[in-house]
Amino acid sequence: MIIAVPKEILPGENRVAAVPDVVSKLIKAGFEVTIEKDAGLNAGFTDDNYMKHGAKIIQNVVELYAGADIVLKVQRPIEHPQLNKHELDLLKEGTLLITFLYPLFHLELAKKCAEKGINVISMDMIPRTTLAQKMDALSSQANLAGYKSVLMAANHLGKIFPLMMTAAGTISPAKVVIMGAGVAGLQALGTAKRLGAVVEVSDIRPAVKEEVQSLGGRFIEVETDENMQDAGGYAKEASPEFLRKQKEVIFKHVTEADIVITTALIPGKKSPILVTEEMVKNMRPGSVVLDMATEFGGNCEISEKGKTVKKYGVTIIGEPNIPSLVATHASEMYSKNVLNLLTHISNAGQVELKLDDEIVKGSLITYKKEVVNQRVKDLIK
Repeated sequence: MIIAVPKEILPGENRVAAVPDVVSKLIKAGFEVTIEKDAGLNAGFTDDNYMKHGAKIIQNVVELYAGADIVLKVQRPIEHPQLNKHELDLLKEGTLLITFLYPLFHLELAKKCAEKGINVISMDMIPRTTLAQKMDALSSQANLAGYKSVLMAANHLGKIFPLMMTAAGTISPAKVVIMGAGVAGLQALGTAKRLGAVVEVSDIRPAVKEEVQSLGGRFIEVETDENMQDAGGYAKEASPEFLRKQKEVIFKHVTEADIVITTALIPGKKSPILVTEEMVKNMRPGSVVLDMATEFGGNCEISEKGKTVKKYGVTIIGEPNIPSLVATHASEMYSKNVLNLLTHISNAGQVELKLDDEIVKGSLITYKKEVVNQRVKDLIK
């Protein structure tokens, strides 16, 4: 089977779905690999490097897609700006597309994939189980985003992070508040602590308190009798009553912080508002809010997707695609996740989709012209 890796065309996307090292492993596993010209350049991987690892470089994306049995992408398929055609229209029926489709947010795209006969495995739907851990691309990318978010916020702050005693006087450590103790939040906590900040973390799941404390953070508790975590370990949508209580508790911590980083996402739902305009108004001038959830609505009431703005003297960063800013490592990690998935679902270079397999069942969105994923089907009805 032929695997094709195109150049990503979504504006601002620098990652590539397969790096040269992974290409050689795919070839050893029995696949042929074709790469669109310059597909990896923005992530630091040249065509020569791909060719040395056994890939064939294709100049024309139409030719690339026409010959593909499997297409590996980072971003969902969109209208191709040069061709005035949707990427799905370039794929032949029966192609297996592996990408971040986010079908719970893009139902029309899932339906279009089914209509076109494109079989889709969505990397954001990989189940969070022990077996699937090495395929968990959401976590691998969130890890990098958590790290980079702290550096971005620090760069906009007119202060340093650590306690510093000098002949000119003592500098107090910066105070960082992180909203959400998932993979991104915990990595942000660890990074901010290493830089010397005092870090507080809020999460609707009381179960994460121990993890926060083990990394040196202070856990901001909101008392609740609700179970705030689903069976997959993700945060559930909170009740209005809980969100009201949370905002009351959080207000003091946010308004006293130098940096606030928000990471809260709920699969299939608009991101919850955690930092209100009123909170921003009461923050100290020069403070920074970094909203990691702007792609899905944002956690800060007044953040703007894709923009860094200053409001009420506070810098608000709304970068929707932070992993793309560390494209080399993000591409390496994503492509290893995809390699592990392909190793799981193939044998001697042939993909065998077993619909009763736990990982396939969770992540296969469309198959043989039908939407087969139950969570997506439930939303389409």
